[in-house]
Amino acid sequence: MSKILVIDDEKEIVELIRKGLEEAKYEVITAYDGAEGLKVLEEHEISLVILDIMMPEINGLEVCSRIRSHSNIPIIMVSAKSQEQDKISGLSEGADDYMVKPFSVAELLARVNSQIRRYTYLNTGTNTGGSGTSTDNCLHVKGLSIDEQKHQVTLFGEKVKLTPTEFAILLLLAKNKGKVFSSEEIYRNLWSDEKYYEGNNTVMAHMWRLREKIEVNPKEAKIIETVWGVGYKIED
Repeated sequence: MSKILVIDDEKEIVELIRKGLEEAKYEVITAYDGAEGLKVLEEHEISLVILDIMMPEINGLEVCSRIRSHSNIPIIMVSAKSQEQDKISGLSEGADDYMVKPFSVAELLARVNSQIRRYTYLNTGTNTGGSGTSTDNCLHVKGLSIDEQKHQVTLFGEKVKLTPTEFAILLLLAKNKGKVFSSEEIYRNLWSDEKYYEGNNTVMAHMWRLREKIEVNPKEAKIIETVWGVGYKIED
């Protein structure tokens, strides 16, 4: 049973989320501030974190950053802040998804299920094949070595730590070299949830973080190329 950590200082929302997740057969642990949430993560094997941004002492952005310093578990941020820049800030800190309060439990469950499926897939070694250059179960692209089975990436021999979403984007492009994917196509491939597609900013934020980790100069990307007005691609 997947174990989900909910970190939010609004107890009514925590209980609403808990009830919905438990009805969907998830085990739920709750924390009411960032420090408590970080302690829970040290003591339990967590499959996914639902994280509020606006909390006292340690806010959600800082908690997200600390989690990302040592873990790639999926993080869904929730917040009353609805501005695009707030969403981009959350995704830029390493969150995999961002939801604006108030939201329906059904929508949250759909996103939780999607994140859990992808995280499980990326860590089970399932290989679906593809058109990238592959040797020793790895895809090789311009100094990158992508091991789908181990969910590992190296750049010229040095390990690169990616979130599940960043890894999934890189893998999608590397397995389809030369093909241009629009932001919407990337979103559909990763989230498989057309109902909640909200525009390009989600993919753009993840793409920026990914490029920061694998490109010498993210503003002049050489590995993941931008095809202006169309999308992104990886070439040989």
